[in-house]
Amino acid sequence: MMKYFTLIVLLFLFSCGNKEDIMLPKAATTIVKNVDDLSPIYIFFRTNGKDTLAEVNRKNSIISTNWILNIDKRLPLRLVISEIMKLQKKKREEKAHKNEKAENYYSYADTIGKNLAFIPFTNVYYKMEKPIGTVIYINKKNEILIDNNIVKREDVKKYLLKLKDESKEVTFCFDKQMSYGSYLQNKIFIESLIPSKVNVETDEFVF
Repeated sequence: MMKYFTLIVLLFLFSCGNKEDIMLPKAATTIVKNVDDLSPIYIFFRTNGKDTLAEVNRKNSIISTNWILNIDKRLPLRLVISEIMKLQKKKREEKAHKNEKAENYYSYADTIGKNLAFIPFTNVYYKMEKPIGTVIYINKKNEILIDNNIVKREDVKKYLLKLKDESKEVTFCFDKQMSYGSYLQNKIFIESLIPSKVNVETDEFVF
């Protein structure tokens, strides 16, 4: 699967006259291993002087298919999320070719299984503002804060279980200055908290 994906990326890049590759995030687990009927979307890391740019290419995307977002891990989250919100809006508002079963996934490399892996984010609604209510905030240092206090990662699950018993919901928030690579690794960590994360809001806040 990894060899197949690498071939696709190289063919795409050479067809554009560009030998640059996308540096995917890495994690030591696979959430989803196989996705069929897919359309690849690429978000490249670009620079213009001292400025960092996120360049989106969705030429091969088809609304009715599963979208695979291949995003360079070096990009700052604030740039990536603004582009993702545009892509989500387009797909959600499509009427003529809408497919209710089509999902959206982020791709990453599983360093243990040595394969390309995916994590779904179809139902996530991003907001670039501060939320109201109970939140778990992850800053650019990858520190987890609850009520403005830094907590150990192994204690997050206990906290969520307590909220579950109290029938309270929690929102995950991320520092807009963190890298996309760090964001995705944190997403995978959150996924590992299932089933205790049943009270997690589908909204994610980036600020």
